[in-house]
Amino acid sequence: MYKCNSRRLQESIEQFSQFGATPNGGVTRLSLSNEDLLARDYFCKCCEELGMKITIDDMANIYAILPGKKDVPPIVMGSHLDSVEKGGKFDGVLGVLTALEAIRTLKENDIELDVPLMIVNFTNEEGARFDPAMMSSGVIASKFDKDTMLQSVDKNGMTFKQALQESGYEGEKENRLHEALAYIELHIEQGPVLAAQQLEIGVVEGVLGMVCYEITITGESNHAGTTPMSMRKDPMIVASTIITYLHDQLGKIDETLVYTFGRMHVSPNIHTVIPNKVTFTIDSRHQSPEVMQKVEQVLKGLPNEQLGCHVQPAKRWGRDTVFFDALICAEVEKSCQGFGYSSQRMFSGAGHDAQYMASIIPSAMIFVPSINGKSHCEEEETSFEDCAKGADVLLETVLTLQTKFSMDETYTLH
Repeated sequence: MYKCNSRRLQESIEQFSQFGATPNGGVTRLSLSNEDLLARDYFCKCCEELGMKITIDDMANIYAILPGKKDVPPIVMGSHLDSVEKGGKFDGVLGVLTALEAIRTLKENDIELDVPLMIVNFTNEEGARFDPAMMSSGVIASKFDKDTMLQSVDKNGMTFKQALQESGYEGEKENRLHEALAYIELHIEQGPVLAAQQLEIGVVEGVLGMVCYEITITGESNHAGTTPMSMRKDPMIVASTIITYLHDQLGKIDETLVYTFGRMHVSPNIHTVIPNKVTFTIDSRHQSPEVMQKVEQVLKGLPNEQLGCHVQPAKRWGRDTVFFDALICAEVEKSCQGFGYSSQRMFSGAGHDAQYMASIIPSAMIFVPSINGKSHCEEEETSFEDCAKGADVLLETVLTLQTKFSMDETYTLH
């Protein structure tokens, strides 16, 4: 079994963290920004030095290909280089850099593979500059309409189409990733489970299904000092009772269900005025469709009127649970066992490009621990030792898969 060069991987992580470095040790590298373009340029340079061929598609996704002896579809590794504003230096980029380190390890050991290997950098995974998240992998997988995506606008009024045209990274539609033997994405967990249980690797079996509702409560504004409590139609009071009710009811459905009251708007939001409208969101996630159905039953069952206020729940969006390829997950788990790395099978609560890739290519993910579960913030941290262990597992999984594909052309994932 080959092990990656942990020191070299650390140097790569530190190098890429300079593209958009923030004063507090984080990264702001929004999609197709100057910082992102610098990271893209350097990534392409690193790949070309390894003899990899670079192609770019019409959504600015970058594909670096290391040819194999056989003319067959590649095994694909990767993730994304963009970040959220004031994010961390591991989210996304680690999937690209561990893939790069895997290729470097193969090259320095003179290992020639039958199956081609590819590293992909997906554009605008975070959705921090242009809505929605996972935009470009979504276009590839026919989850989003490209023309609609081109009209997405950032906070400065620039469309994705303009940014794409000005980036120098607008390629051809024919270059899109449409066929591969497997897709494997390494990522930080972005949660506290692995670190809390002192586990080294997460074998990710899928991405949780989710639903997001927006609940609007409409009442009447009036003077805060002169209106008796018994004569008020106060949507803020109703909102607080509904949130408490939902917390109680959803908490009884399943102990692994997670739900978040994440955004609230109050109108007119003046301390001397009783609000006339309150709107808040609830985001709920679980792997079981049956559990998610029960969540929606609770949300849809809210009474239309409370304390003189009108209550209107509206479903904004949702997704079904995505299950990753069972054979790839098994190979990831075997690789962990081979190195003696502790692991646990788990689901991702966050969305990733792999969930869209799974609809067109057999896919799976590898998680490494996030210290204190921190992510999407400057405090995001993963030990370089754990990063290297993840790279080891990624490389071994790829080597095992390509051997199986090479020795048995009927070997197929499902």
